[in-house]
Amino acid sequence: MNKKVNLIIGSGVLGAYLSVGLIKKKERVIVTTRSLRKKIHNYNYLKIQKKVKFEKLDIKNKNLIKKIINKYKPEKIFYFAGQSSIPKSLKSQKETFQSHYDGTKNFLDVLKEKNLKIKFFKANSGYIFAPNKGQIDLNCKFSSNKNPYVKAQKETFKLLKKYRQFGLNLSSLVFMQVESPLRPNDFLIKKVCLGAKNKDKITVGNINTFRDYSWITEVIKAIILSTKLPSKDFIISAGRKISGKEILTAAYKLNKLDFRKYCSVSKKFYRKNEDKILTGSIKNSSYLKKNFNFRFKIFGNSLVKKMYKSL
Repeated sequence: MNKKVNLIIGSGVLGAYLSVGLIKKKERVIVTTRSLRKKIHNYNYLKIQKKVKFEKLDIKNKNLIKKIINKYKPEKIFYFAGQSSIPKSLKSQKETFQSHYDGTKNFLDVLKEKNLKIKFFKANSGYIFAPNKGQIDLNCKFSSNKNPYVKAQKETFKLLKKYRQFGLNLSSLVFMQVESPLRPNDFLIKKVCLGAKNKDKITVGNINTFRDYSWITEVIKAIILSTKLPSKDFIISAGRKISGKEILTAAYKLNKLDFRKYCSVSKKFYRKNEDKILTGSIKNSSYLKKNFNFRFKIFGNSLVKKMYKSL
């Protein structure tokens, strides 16, 4: 029996962990990357580098996109490519827009031209929405934030809605903060946990803001379950908030330390016009509970503990 084929665009963290979940389901995984010379660190870390097939792909080239779709005939395509850092997007605005909007549009154009019913999923950011009383759901207005990353994601979200009208099976997967041991060391929770574990002194930004953090393996379960439903937009997050101060307290407490002796705050790490509270609504994941009896269990202090023990 032929295995179901999944095409994952981009070799980042989200795609690597998704590959693990799909392999466990006995499905085949093809991962595209800009350069085959690039070290596939994420897949080596997860010990699945020999269980996936890597293909070089330039997402700006429609002919290459056609060739790889014709070659593998995937059942599902996960577009997880794209520049993912808000600060870095300021220095590479053109690349940011191309990697999200232009690359996605090229895939959608091919699906539309060939009238393909392949399920297509685009990773997106909760930052595209303006929170209502600190919470985000699909009824919220779009954010007025002009950051290149937010703009690219917002326009791509609209693009999928437009192309869905042509009968294509398109879904936006909107995430808040997705945490894992493979996060860069300068991302807050990992940075704090490394500091606490090594008894290092660290400097952070505003610790009085609240954010919604979800653990990678639970996010992957939610993604896979979402693929079983009709095409639509999904906000995938735990829907629970925790502040920077609470993260610091929980992490350093795990090593029986007082974070105030090890942590300093610097305004150079503050973000302009950032919301004090930015979290997904708990209602966003109600479809998971209703259809699959699934709910997020790792968030808040338990997520901090999970990160701390994984390092």
